[in-house]
Amino acid sequence: MLSLALPLSAGAQDMKTVQQLQKLAHVYRYLDKMYVDTVDMQPLVEGAIVGMLDKLDPHSAYIGAEEMKGVEESFDGEFSGIGVEFNVLRDTVVVVNTIAGGPAESVGVMANDRIVRIDTISGVGLRRSDVPKYLRGKRGSKVDIEVIRHGNDEPLHFTLTRDKIPINTVDAAYMPAKGIGYIKVNRFGRTTMTEFREAYKRLKSPQALLLDLRGNGGGLMDQAIEMAGFFLPKGADIVAVEGRAVQKSTFRAQSSGECLRGRLVVLIDESSASASEIVSGAIQDWDRGVIVGRTSFGKGLVQRQIPLGDGSAVRITIARYSTPSGRIIQRPYENGKRTEYYMEHLKDYGRQDSLSSDTTAVYHTMHSGRKVYGGGGIRPDVTVAVDTTGYSPYYGQMVRKGLFSDFMIDFMDKHRTELETAYPSVGEFIDGYEIGEPLLKAFVAMGEQRGITFREEEFTTSRGWISRQLKALMAQKLYGIAAYYQIINTTDNGAFRRGLEILQHWDTQGSPLLENK
Repeated sequence: MLSLALPLSAGAQDMKTVQQLQKLAHVYRYLDKMYVDTVDMQPLVEGAIVGMLDKLDPHSAYIGAEEMKGVEESFDGEFSGIGVEFNVLRDTVVVVNTIAGGPAESVGVMANDRIVRIDTISGVGLRRSDVPKYLRGKRGSKVDIEVIRHGNDEPLHFTLTRDKIPINTVDAAYMPAKGIGYIKVNRFGRTTMTEFREAYKRLKSPQALLLDLRGNGGGLMDQAIEMAGFFLPKGADIVAVEGRAVQKSTFRAQSSGECLRGRLVVLIDESSASASEIVSGAIQDWDRGVIVGRTSFGKGLVQRQIPLGDGSAVRITIARYSTPSGRIIQRPYENGKRTEYYMEHLKDYGRQDSLSSDTTAVYHTMHSGRKVYGGGGIRPDVTVAVDTTGYSPYYGQMVRKGLFSDFMIDFMDKHRTELETAYPSVGEFIDGYEIGEPLLKAFVAMGEQRGITFREEEFTTSRGWISRQLKALMAQKLYGIAAYYQIINTTDNGAFRRGLEILQHWDTQGSPLLENK
């Protein structure tokens, strides 16, 4: 999103516009006063707004008041609550993890505790979407919870004082190889660059960096501009925006970045969009690093979010953006055909031939003059196809039914203490723990209890993937989300491994060894 002051268009006051506004007002009054039954006008008005926006581009949208609370929290990077990650298993709220330094951890709430009461509300039978309403609240307010803990005969009672809880946008930062850092950014919120700089410093400013923007759907444009500027010299163009009511503006690096010379690989995929494409597009256009993975989503439209007074908001597309070489990243769409737009993206998932160099506009990078393409996302310098070697319908069914998460909650309930004792650090766990046959048999048995028929051939195909996912989830519950990525990346045969190889074999002049110039 971009905050720009829009000038009042002279056309907004012409007679045709006034007539259309009057028409809407008349229909509202007639329904409110004359309709045969009493009418709740709020959903009708909201439906009318949604209907108008549905006739436009696929990214203009209405956001209801309740949804806006979650949206603002995700951008703000914090909310007020008790500091637990939770799931609902068999109608009971289960603590998956406590957030370090949060209220829950400080009073002794532990992972795998079953929350059976929140104040006077039973924790049994709550829908997952309802739980935050009871656990979150004004900072400084108190909430009483009652939990059942494995090994305790009686429920445990806790009184917690709600406090600010961070929502991190940087999931992981570690060193996968000597001199090479890895940072995973899940979205662009108000705290992203603060988190990113802290992560970079923790890694002691590595000589080379893998920046993982896979699955990053975007967020705040100013944070994307700042991230691109982290790698570029002062004055470098990063992105330009222009629309009917927005004069063309070019955003540039305001100062020389903290990482001007380090080797850089950016990982993207078909779910990398918007702000992620601004970063990867600027890096690619300036020949600053190597883009590895699969063609990004292709969202090159800029929205302005406008509050509507009752807590709801509307996001209206006000401009298009282009990369430093002039590329328009937005992929083709037709107004009013929102479903077709998203279905087309799903159809092209993993197909790197969907953007032919014969049919897309050709541009050239700023230094080397390499060819890059516009008209539909950022095309990587090095393309890595989707790894499907371990996929089977059996594996897909287990994922869709939430079997991995549910199994791990039960497993950790029984084995957390012994695992924490045996493996005090994530490194010791990665090197020393292996998923054994008894655990896999228990996992398969739970699947059969949930109606997932065991298919031996498909299990054999997916055995490696199943083991990797179980170990990664176990590590996440023991050491945090960063540990999950350390394990997933360790066995990655795709973009992560290719990016790591590029950084390890970077030539002495600092030029990336590109495969497909």
